[in-house]
Amino acid sequence: MNETIKQLQDRRSVREFTGENIKEKDLQAILYTAQRAANSVNGQQTSLIVIRDKQKLEKIAELCGGQKHIAEASVFVFVVMDFYRGVYAAESVGKRNIGPLSADGILVGAIDAGILVNALRTAAIALGYGTTVIGAIRKNSKEIIKMLGLPKYVFPLIGSTIGVPAERPLTRVKPRVPLDTFAFEDKYDAEKVKEGVEFHEKDINEWRKENGTPQLPSYKEMIVRIYENFYNESKKELEEQGFKFADKLEEELWIF
Repeated sequence: MNETIKQLQDRRSVREFTGENIKEKDLQAILYTAQRAANSVNGQQTSLIVIRDKQKLEKIAELCGGQKHIAEASVFVFVVMDFYRGVYAAESVGKRNIGPLSADGILVGAIDAGILVNALRTAAIALGYGTTVIGAIRKNSKEIIKMLGLPKYVFPLIGSTIGVPAERPLTRVKPRVPLDTFAFEDKYDAEKVKEGVEFHEKDINEWRKENGTPQLPSYKEMIVRIYENFYNESKKELEEQGFKFADKLEEELWIF
């Protein structure tokens, strides 16, 4: 099998690290590779913030719901949606940039962040490091924004640990729904999706037993745990950073 495809198919989250530091040249290569990821209109609506300080890593772990592996990683990299750059670019030539005030702009920022974090973790894994992508930074966005000194039009969307992985063999990679209930020809198949959910519920429970973690939630239980209620106050916190989710402006305005 092609080595790149094998690496992508064998991807797993790593939550146990040796404590060794990442090599500086490797970190710079990972960051540069992430920067080269595809982004909308080359607007570069994302930025990275690297955290190495152990006290800050411990604080991030606490803010993310007590995820100890964050504190044990070599670094934590925040991926922020960054319209400050584009707003400044437009304002510097006497124009406006309504990206952070539009629904489509927020979608663009989120999509770009997702593409970027995947490039980042793929590069890290290619160099022998382990990662876990962390969405829980949005549980305490205000604290994260303060910690990182984020100005208006910048918002923390996702992050990733990077560290030297401790060996922990698995029986197989964590299963997904069957491919034919995920990838469709010509049109969406709702019945296939339901079939996939039922199959996956059994498969993930079996996988947990194989790997000694039967106490962890099933697929259905995890979905309910996360989405039965509102996860956080993202709308409010986005607005406090100057964002709006709109399709047209209520009034003519300049950003700055």
